[in-house]
Amino acid sequence: MSAPLLQLRVAAKRPAAQDVVELTLQAPDGEPLPAFEAGAHVELHLAGGLVRHYSLCNAPGERQRYVLGVLREPASRGGSVAVHEGLNPGDVLAVGGPKNHFSLQATAAHKLLLAGGIGITPVLSMARQLAAQGRSFTLHYAGRSRARMAFLAALADAPLAAHTHLHVGDENGSMDMDAVLAAQPEGSELYVCGPAGFIDAALAAARRLGWAEARLHRELFAAAPRSDTGEHQPFDIEVQGSGQVIHVPAGCSAAQALQDAGLPLLTSCEQGVCGTCLTRVVAGEPDHRDQYLTPEEQAANDQFLPCCSRARSPRLVIQLGG
Repeated sequence: MSAPLLQLRVAAKRPAAQDVVELTLQAPDGEPLPAFEAGAHVELHLAGGLVRHYSLCNAPGERQRYVLGVLREPASRGGSVAVHEGLNPGDVLAVGGPKNHFSLQATAAHKLLLAGGIGITPVLSMARQLAAQGRSFTLHYAGRSRARMAFLAALADAPLAAHTHLHVGDENGSMDMDAVLAAQPEGSELYVCGPAGFIDAALAAARRLGWAEARLHRELFAAAPRSDTGEHQPFDIEVQGSGQVIHVPAGCSAAQALQDAGLPLLTSCEQGVCGTCLTRVVAGEPDHRDQYLTPEEQAANDQFLPCCSRARSPRLVIQLGG
């Protein structure tokens, strides 16, 4: 069963960079918030039924507040606009979480933290945790210009300044991934977050240099463009227990069909990245098109992401809730 939503107040809202706002959320009664680990995110339930997840950037030891950095996306599907234009200090909103799919490994290995653009948000939390624990790490942060790079003041202060390297596109060019990775101690672990192209470049460089897959960790804010030309065949979804059958037409996502039928399904990224809509599959074969499940989890065919995935079989039997 899902944990109940938190009712949190917008305690502060301020610019963090061009097109980026820093949002501070607190409990209205001042009570401590649920603990989180570096790399975690929370889900904001916004006006119009929108649910969007945003990474926490403050230190994990802080229990009195959650701090988020939210980029206003040019091609926003409503979430970033709702935050930038619709939320004001004093507002109270429902918040789910925290959840974490981008955790630091509890090893003694040196951590290489790479951030591109708004990918600095979970990486900043990681850096704060590692610095507080006195662990070995290096942070490289890339952006097009200083004006667009958030939280530079925090990175310039002790204790993060000694670990931080900036790659500002209009000042010193793009990051040389191969050089950065080659300079790390043997056995280092990579944690990378940012646009899909930035992540792909970092992972490709690591593999060229022979880094083991177990040492590569990434968090996506958006799905990478897919080149698949697979057909969007219609199929049916049966809800276990109720026997209700929902038809999913060729031009409609499974998530949309379920929601149109009045069934309780939360979505967030709508691209198969965040895992918010992860649904149990009881029977049938999903056509996995997400970037959230591991290949092994996809092969098990006992869960799927209805926001983007479909079905290879004529019918999927799913389990909702509980």
